[in-house]
Amino acid sequence: MRETERNETDTAETDIQNSTEENKVANMNVQVGDVVFSATLEENEAVSALVEMMRESPVVIRMSDYSGFEKAGPLGTGLPACNSRITTQAGDIVLYNGNQIVIFYGSNSWSYTRLGHIDDLNGWEDALGSGDVTVTFSLE
Repeated sequence: MRETERNETDTAETDIQNSTEENKVANMNVQVGDVVFSATLEENEAVSALVEMMRESPVVIRMSDYSGFEKAGPLGTGLPACNSRITTQAGDIVLYNGNQIVIFYGSNSWSYTRLGHIDDLNGWEDALGSGDVTVTFSLE
């Protein structure tokens, strides 16, 4: 192979690798008050759209307590939903109705689109408290 062909091939492979790495986001930060949790993201269209939003700026949502097992708040825009009936666990982050983010500190069965899950629940329920909270979602 000639040197120019080798350089072109190397450059193309590097471009593909960089593009793939830029598009791949596996984690996000979830800040509740002063406490920051890491969350592993799912791979679906809703997550891709949420990641694009977070690339522009952190997503800040005022969340209200609902039924003693979750906090829910309006996203302000719709995301592509791929709902299925699931049973959530503490730490799950889901999309409800295409335009609300719900974070769980308990369990529920309903039709949601999974967005992610908190990696370490140590302090999760304490951080969420019993009333309304402001939660900031951002890229790591």
